[in-house]
Amino acid sequence: MRQPLQIVFRNIDPSPALEHSINEHAEKLDRFFGRILSKRVVFEVPHRHQHQGKQFTVQIALTVPGEELVVHSDKSGGNGHETADAAIRDAFDAARRVLERFAEKHRHEVKAHTPAPDAALS
Repeated sequence: MRQPLQIVFRNIDPSPALEHSINEHAEKLDRFFGRILSKRVVFEVPHRHQHQGKQFTVQIALTVPGEELVVHSDKSGGNGHETADAAIRDAFDAARRVLERFAEKHRHEVKAHTPAPDAALS
């Protein structure tokens, strides 16, 4: 049974603009795998006492039949993104790639190659 998208904001007030952006990105994930059972997005501003400015991170958990796929927007080194839009975009790009790999793995399809035309003997 499919569940509605769940959006959680941590250490930041909920924003209609962020919710709208997350909703738009989340809807697009169904194009890559149509059997997503639930989607949970955690938008967070981690506590960084010695860092100036905000760093945003996004975690996406997708429940698919038999498995839960989790992706993070953290850049290498554990730092977040400096803009909310970049964090959302990167997290959903990663989720798309994970879903595409999952769908390919579970499709059990072998690429069908068009047969070579028979040679005509004259």
